[in-house]
Amino acid sequence: MQRVYSLIVNNDPGVLSRISGLFSRRGYSIDSITAGVTADPRFTRIIIVASGDDLILEQIEKQVRKLENVIEIKVLDPAESVYRELIMVKIRANASERAEIISVADIFRAKIVDVEKESLMVELTGTQSKLEAFINLLEGYEILELARTGITGLSRGIKDVTYID
Repeated sequence: MQRVYSLIVNNDPGVLSRISGLFSRRGYSIDSITAGVTADPRFTRIIIVASGDDLILEQIEKQVRKLENVIEIKVLDPAESVYRELIMVKIRANASERAEIISVADIFRAKIVDVEKESLMVELTGTQSKLEAFINLLEGYEILELARTGITGLSRGIKDVTYID
């Protein structure tokens, strides 16, 4: 089972290290972790995707909640949240292959962000399943490099917004 946690933490040095250290010390699995400053520069939002059974996932939430710099932790319910991930893919492409790859990218609403003589780079944002489907369609081409951001997300609507003074 997989769960997505959204944390609001103080934007202090070492916070991300302390959180990831808690996971490694306890032997918990992090599938994905992303972090970035919020609209208020005093705080950082960290999105952690973790795997385990219900007991482990509940323990993760309890242990993270106890950390000093954690202001809030909530589980993002897939039915009430929006998740996204970004990938950048560098693909070997000669002149004849370029049009085919661009056609596939257009179907997925991906952006061509760099074109060179022997390669092109594609940027795509979406759900994990959308990104996997795109990568699968590139199977006949040589992927030179691939970078993924990991999942980020927010809950829908305004009922679950945390206001911090």
